[in-house]
Formats: sequence, structure tokens, C-alpha cells
Amino acid sequence: MSKNSVWQMVKFTLFSASAGIIQVGSFAVFEELFKWSYWPSYLISLILSILWNFTLNRRYTFKSAANVPIAMAKVFGFYLVFTPLSTWLGHIATMGGVHDYIVLAVTMISNFVLEFLFCKFVVYRNQENTI
Repeated sequence: MSKNSVWQMVKFTLFSASAGIIQVGSFAVFEELFKWSYWPSYLISLILSILWNFTLNRRYTFKSAANVPIAMAKVFGFYLVFTPLSTWLGHIATMGGVHDYIVLAVTMISNFVLEFLFCKFVVYRNQENTI
């Protein structure tokens, strides 16, 4: 593994952590203040974190000058699969008695790993360090 790849993973982790703070914070506001159920709280907080994470990682982690609408469309494609699946499975888990925040944590960890791999090998493939 190259030094550049390790540094990318570190930056992706840090930016994902900041997106995670946004996701958990907004999720808590929706659940605790607004008393929304799991899935709308999760869905809206996920969208907020995606926008934040995409913007920072495109510019600073992958340093890509790739066409932003195309890169975003690829990420959107990832989330067309991930979001309904994670929302549905999260809803099933919470209805089965698993605590909302445990479901959120497992989903966020899965999202972190899968999104890094997808961005690295699909979204920014052959387009890294072009800024």
C-alpha cells in the first residue's frame, strides 16, 4: 500500500468523522427534539452527511478535478442502493427492538467502508490528484 493511499484513508476517515458528527447531531435533533421515527430521522441526516462528505473528499482527499455532476451522479448511484437497503434494514432492526443508536452506528460504519472503496475505485478511478 502506497504512502498516498494511507494518507487518503486518514483524510477520508477524518472527513467522514466530521460527516458522522453532522449525521449523529441532526439524527439526535430529529429523534429527540422533533420526536420523529427512525427512518425519516436517518434519511435526512444521511443526506446532510453525504453532501458534506462528498464536497470535502472530492477536493481534499482525492484532489479530483473530475466533472462534479458526473462524480456526484456516481455517488448518487451508490446511495440509490445503499440508502433504501440501509433504511429498510434499520427499520426492521428498530422494530425488532434494537436501539436506534446501535442501528445508526452499524449503518454508519458500513457506509464509511463501502463509500471509501466506491469513491476510490469507481468515482475517482484514474482521476485522483488532478487538481
